[in-house]
Amino acid sequence: MDRSSRNRLTERLLFQFPGESLFDRIARSVCRAGCLPRKELYEAWEVARRVRRRFRGGRVVDLACGHGLLACILLLLDDSSPLALGIDRRLPESAAQLSAVLEESWPRLKGRVQLIEADLETLQLEKDDLVVSVHACGGLTDLVLERAMSVGARVAVLPCCHDLNGNGLGGLQGWLDGPMAMDVLRAERLRTAGYRVMTQRIPGDITPMNRLLLAERT
Repeated sequence: MDRSSRNRLTERLLFQFPGESLFDRIARSVCRAGCLPRKELYEAWEVARRVRRRFRGGRVVDLACGHGLLACILLLLDDSSPLALGIDRRLPESAAQLSAVLEESWPRLKGRVQLIEADLETLQLEKDDLVVSVHACGGLTDLVLERAMSVGARVAVLPCCHDLNGNGLGGLQGWLDGPMAMDVLRAERLRTAGYRVMTQRIPGDITPMNRLLLAERT
């Protein structure tokens, strides 16, 4: 199976996920919802399990959440988080459909995942939050980091679509390509702000934009 495919997962592909692992059960729910690209399932899963290895508990806040799958998986991986909020400037029309299917499979999600259509700046964050974002395009990743740093919250981002126009690269472009230089500077901003920084990658066969940046205030 091509894990980078943007084709939607549908009930016709249920046979691809026959096991009883948590991932297979989530994948079958996504297939029944019939609205999510295959790539987004694998991205959300690979990010969520790496995040939960480092960060437990806390309210989950998924900024630029899309369908909100990452927020749901983070709750399923760690039930000690009381609530997950998914916020996007424009939610997909099918986001509610995916939430309903997941809640049918996991009734403990009911009332604990809230999807909000609003500007990312409007939500009041708290220092105990776990702020996450997968492929917030361009400068949205920087906004996510700034919002987390403003309250000292833990944060994990998978950057994409780096906007190099008008952005200083700290003189690193002689050694590093533009996107890598920008992500290095993001990590350094977090470190300078008093964060402990961790860098990882999700599998490259899912997306070439696979650098995962995690940080927590020391």
